[in-house]
Amino acid sequence: MTTLDYVYKQQNQHNQELNLSADDYSLLTDLYQLTMAACYTGEGIEQRRASFELSVRRLPEGFGYLIAMGLTQALEYLAKIRFSSAQIAALQATGIFAHAGDRFWSLLAEGKFTGDVWAVPEGTAVFANQPLLRVEAPLWQAQLVETYLLNTINYQTLIATKAARLRDVAGESATLLEFGTRRAFSPQGSLWAARAALAGGLDSTSNVLAALQLGQQPSGTMAHALVMALSAIEGTEEQAFSAFHRYFPGAPLLIDTYDTIAAAGRLAEKVNSGEMQLTGVRLDSGDLVTLSKQVRSLLPGVPIFASGDLDEWEIARLKAAGAEIDGYGLGTRLVTGSPVNGVYKLVDIDGIPVMKQSSGKVTYPGRKQIFRSFTGGKVKADRLGLLGEIPVDEEPLLQLVVQEGQRVQPLESLATIRQRTAASVASLPQQTRLLDHPVAVEVEISEGLRVLTEKTKKRTAEAQRTQR
Repeated sequence: MTTLDYVYKQQNQHNQELNLSADDYSLLTDLYQLTMAACYTGEGIEQRRASFELSVRRLPEGFGYLIAMGLTQALEYLAKIRFSSAQIAALQATGIFAHAGDRFWSLLAEGKFTGDVWAVPEGTAVFANQPLLRVEAPLWQAQLVETYLLNTINYQTLIATKAARLRDVAGESATLLEFGTRRAFSPQGSLWAARAALAGGLDSTSNVLAALQLGQQPSGTMAHALVMALSAIEGTEEQAFSAFHRYFPGAPLLIDTYDTIAAAGRLAEKVNSGEMQLTGVRLDSGDLVTLSKQVRSLLPGVPIFASGDLDEWEIARLKAAGAEIDGYGLGTRLVTGSPVNGVYKLVDIDGIPVMKQSSGKVTYPGRKQIFRSFTGGKVKADRLGLLGEIPVDEEPLLQLVVQEGQRVQPLESLATIRQRTAASVASLPQQTRLLDHPVAVEVEISEGLRVLTEKTKKRTAEAQRTQR
């Protein structure tokens, strides 16, 4: 694509489909990241060393913890971010940067990410006001990457946390399937949701592309449309089941299109006569407690799956009511829900600690570390301190994962992240894992961080008085 073609495409985008490729990631940002980078460049401070930390101000309502996720995609983005000549021309054509100097354009043309990244490993349980990730880089670079990092980490952390809660409630023996592709916020979002769900504890996904890219086996059953279509053409629901089973004998059958109990009864006759080996049935509507018990009485050895706008609270209710369900399909309420309010804030510039003091949005200054202590295998407390502090019978959670733009730790497998998620949840106090009124682990502020916070407030106040 030539520069003119790219510019023309951007100027006429309202008439075209919006597509995304890895080459576009540099422009997948908020405008103010670029305008701030231009301002930094104009002021001659773009290369000053800056540290930004990504944290969550408060947990979503009803959550006692979060499971950090999305680091893999964040690091892939940082490794690939580049500005092509066509992209630079497209930015120039907007007219917004008319007063930006040549140095800004040279910076974009020649630039790549050269900083360091500290992060908690994916699958780690975290709490409010703890940094999930810190970027230490030249100011313009650290600023520019904010939008994409928040996008992938906020969303995947939400999905992984919900998946971990679902697994915790359903138990290890239940089969949990991710069915959320059609409800995810975008095609890209559906891939991230599938990955985060698997890493958070689900067994498989129906998203074929996500499964194959992750080296997993996709899972699924059937839709009511097949039952209705084959019933209409071939005569009966029973014939529809037989036809599908002929081609996919390992797939569960969806039995609630017409009369759930009648369908289960007819299938029981085939199973009892040896005519069919049934690997599972799925219920997608109705009173799942009553229906599952009736189906179990007819098909005692056949796994029963349930679906239909389920979440962790509904699964808990079904279990408490004695529902005979072996597995669950999770869709809408898994891939949507209360957002994770992650923020990305400057904490140090050129060795000077800084903090935001806006009402309700105060941040702690300086580069920080999370120190976690355990007792009897359970998390006892977290201490939020400064990077240089020495742990005392504690585990530092933030690890150096990128140094001078290069990864210093190998890419982790999905199985490794899933195991860490399970171990993290198991290590939490029971009161933190509750669905109703959970109590988050106490996060203490170290003396060093407390002193630095007071000094930073005092310095800022003095500067404001001098200004007046």
